[in-house]
Amino acid sequence: MEYFTACPKKIRKERIEPLLKFVGLWERKNSLVKEFSGGMKRRLEIARGLLHHPKVIFLDEPTLGLDPQTRNSMWTYLQELNKSEGTTIFFTTHYMEEAEKMAQRIAIIDHGEIVAMGTAAELKAKTNAQSLEEAFLKLTGKEIREEEVSPLDRMRIGRQHRRGK
Repeated sequence: MEYFTACPKKIRKERIEPLLKFVGLWERKNSLVKEFSGGMKRRLEIARGLLHHPKVIFLDEPTLGLDPQTRNSMWTYLQELNKSEGTTIFFTTHYMEEAEKMAQRIAIIDHGEIVAMGTAAELKAKTNAQSLEEAFLKLTGKEIREEEVSPLDRMRIGRQHRRGK
């Protein structure tokens, strides 16, 4: 079974301009990426990920650091891709209002475990909450948590320490 088919060059060329315009980078098409701001790099990452019109897209905090205009434009594009091509979009977010507005189904994760799953309306009804954020807090608690250092973070710290940084 073939899981990935390269996008033919002709189709790639047809998609580049609309995608760069979509993320507001068409005027910078000849610029070096190292000259881009953090937000511009983030928008370019989004365009690159959408170039091949994958059947499934995984987005980790896709709107982090994006201005409201870019965020709204991105969600409009992704919703259209979902409708027109049947693309499934999985995304993580800490913005509950974004999850409530954009996600068809939501999984609340606490300490790496799914503690509840359903539509925003189902999760609010289950917890007798007025908003998804309130439902999230009822399911996971209100205490600020100390984050644990992951094995990957430990490896990075060790590497930086060995380099003398």
